[in-house]
Amino acid sequence: MATISCRVKNNDDSVIQLLNPNRQTIYFRDVRPLKDSRFQLVNFSDNELRVSLSNVSLSDEGRYVCQLYTDPPQEAYADITVLVPPGSPIMDSQEDVVSEGNETELTCTAMGSKPAASIRWMKGEQELTGKMTVDETYDGMFTVTSRLRLTVSKEDDGAPVSCIIDHPAVKDLRAQRYLEVLYQPEVKIVQAFPEGLTREGENLELTCIAKGKPQPHQISWLRVDDDVPSHTVITGSDLFIENLNKSYNGTYRCVASNAVGEAYDDYILFVYDAPTTIPAPTTLNLDNTQGTVSVIGLFPDSRAGDGAPQKIDHAVIGGVVAVVMFAILCALIVLGRYFARHKGTYFTHEAKGADDAADADTAIINAEGGHNNTEEKKEYYI
Repeated sequence: MATISCRVKNNDDSVIQLLNPNRQTIYFRDVRPLKDSRFQLVNFSDNELRVSLSNVSLSDEGRYVCQLYTDPPQEAYADITVLVPPGSPIMDSQEDVVSEGNETELTCTAMGSKPAASIRWMKGEQELTGKMTVDETYDGMFTVTSRLRLTVSKEDDGAPVSCIIDHPAVKDLRAQRYLEVLYQPEVKIVQAFPEGLTREGENLELTCIAKGKPQPHQISWLRVDDDVPSHTVITGSDLFIENLNKSYNGTYRCVASNAVGEAYDDYILFVYDAPTTIPAPTTLNLDNTQGTVSVIGLFPDSRAGDGAPQKIDHAVIGGVVAVVMFAILCALIVLGRYFARHKGTYFTHEAKGADDAADADTAIINAEGGHNNTEEKKEYYI
């Protein structure tokens, strides 16, 4: 609805009338000569003529004249501009589903507006720039079309793309659609068991996680540069190897594929030595009299934890060696004292026996009369 008002200051009873853009009289005083019921009198007095126009159309646009019958006549003008909002925007795409890395085109059309609308593009919170064309129709209306070319990636899958219409006659007029992007699988190998190092004799379980659009239809396992061990069990995305040994070292690959392409992930297997078990603590009795000493609890438990490498405390080993050396030294001292004591007794008896033998020889020589004493003694000593 439009309202047109004619106001006069200090009117001397002159006639006021309202004319349309075609110079046709709409109201003369409070009388409506024009047979158009959309015009209605709102107020009439000597100083004002106010008229309303309902259901405004494009044909009502133009210059309206307020005329006062004086000599000469006086006139005032009011221009009415009719805004025509566009219809709901029409959004279309070149293709409904796009593969990653490819380019697609989106179009958005705003029809039947006045003045011409403008179109903006948004992908999520990011504003994009399209190429706009404006066409004027026979009835003075405008049709606006904007084209957006977009190279998509897998991150664009499910992203909302909106075309927003800017026009003075309407607010928040938009169209929106969600991108559907196909992309090749993303592959990741997860070690389900064991949690720590892979050691000889243990079992290995790997799981291949593959995601893509469409969902990967094929998942396969292989061993790079060698055959998979003969007793390997492969169930879909899972690989299981029992009783590992170092000959199984190598690179194991999971390959997944879909309609877009294929991708893989590698797992490098390195088998470590089996955990080393040290014997339980032992007791060795050593004392000063028997040549032994007690050594208890010097060897700690060799297992730091399940699956963890075994560790030996070198300080403890050094202490054990010192104790053993001390015990040997004590034993040597005891044996030395023992042999020294018995060796002294032996030498005493030997000396006494030599003296007794000399006395006996002297007695024999004297008994023979003492002949050739010197030579006999010499021969004796020889």
